[in-house]
Amino acid sequence: MITKADKNKTRKKRHGRVRSKLNGTAERPRLNVYRSNQHLYAQVIDDMNGVTLASASTVEKDFGLEQTNNVDAAAKVGELVAKRASEKGITSVVFDRGGYLYHGRVKALADAARENGLQF
Repeated sequence: MITKADKNKTRKKRHGRVRSKLNGTAERPRLNVYRSNQHLYAQVIDDMNGVTLASASTVEKDFGLEQTNNVDAAAKVGELVAKRASEKGITSVVFDRGGYLYHGRVKALADAARENGLQF
């Protein structure tokens, strides 16, 4: 039987492999995704300077959706992070799926970010 702790351990190993190949720069920052049971978080990060340039999550007070752990909420987070990044002049990013499978909420966030102006 696979437990939740085993799944997270496997995800962290997978994320480590992905992160060893990805690096965000000032010209092309990294769009990082973190998914918990109840919420979804996205950040645009410049790894060279160690700075978060834009972020969005379902925890924000003015988020506006009742459900925060579904595909609709993920799409809204993707839209918000893309708009906030474009306000700061960021159009191209490197996508860091955080070791999660590119499916469901992670895919919805990525698609919404692409539709709202981010290229990756």
